[in-house]
Amino acid sequence: MMNTKSHSKLLLTGAAGGLGQQLRERLRANCDVLRLSDRVAFGTAGQNEEIVLADLADADAVNTMVAGVDAIIHLGGVSVEGPFEPIMQANILGVYHLYEAARKHGVKRVVFASSNHVTGFYRQSKTINAENPARPDGFYGVSKAFGEDLSRFYFDRYGIETACVRIGSSFAEPRDRRMLASWLSFDDLHRLITACLTTPVLGHSIIFGMSNNAVTWWDNSKARHVGYVPKDSSDVFKDAVYARTPTPDLNDPAVQFQGGSFVKAGPFQ
Repeated sequence: MMNTKSHSKLLLTGAAGGLGQQLRERLRANCDVLRLSDRVAFGTAGQNEEIVLADLADADAVNTMVAGVDAIIHLGGVSVEGPFEPIMQANILGVYHLYEAARKHGVKRVVFASSNHVTGFYRQSKTINAENPARPDGFYGVSKAFGEDLSRFYFDRYGIETACVRIGSSFAEPRDRRMLASWLSFDDLHRLITACLTTPVLGHSIIFGMSNNAVTWWDNSKARHVGYVPKDSSDVFKDAVYARTPTPDLNDPAVQFQGGSFVKAGPFQ
């Protein structure tokens, strides 16, 4: 695996989540000390680790969480579609608290876990790039679009560089035919984060988080300055995925649109 120790102390939020658990071991190669945070207790710190618990809706707790780190990988928050209020607290108010803390403590680089659901209402027959307007497929996608805009403001006003990584579907392997386009391996996710942490000039960049899949809806040519080169591909899983899944119903919105089932979620009242 990669061994690019670029920072003294990194902060990983959402450390207890599925991707946080995958990145915890991998990110040790990127720093001297890895600070881990989530909302509730998730165990004890290992060697060269720190744990600082914080609810993203609590400004004081977030300020303490950010103090003393050199860069942030922000995975924390609600990661699925659902009612607006919890998403607002964690993903909208929470990301504001994070950037305010970064500003106050002089943190100049953030890797923000955005989502493919920022553009979920583009059709699967269309290829888009970072300059296409957002078309969120739900409250979750709206919250991530807000985070992208907020991070751009903090770059323009305060010079905090951010990579908005629109994570596709990051699992051990693709679970269905949609994921043949959206799949991002755990190792490629780490490669992408490493590239974002180490590229000389990041600026404010939007990057689609995907592996080197033959089928894709996303064009990363606007982010070549970041230096991300995926090494994995969903192609090796294609035959198995086709064998275990039915032929898609082309009249199903989940098949028509890039956001999949998220475009059909709700209403929640």
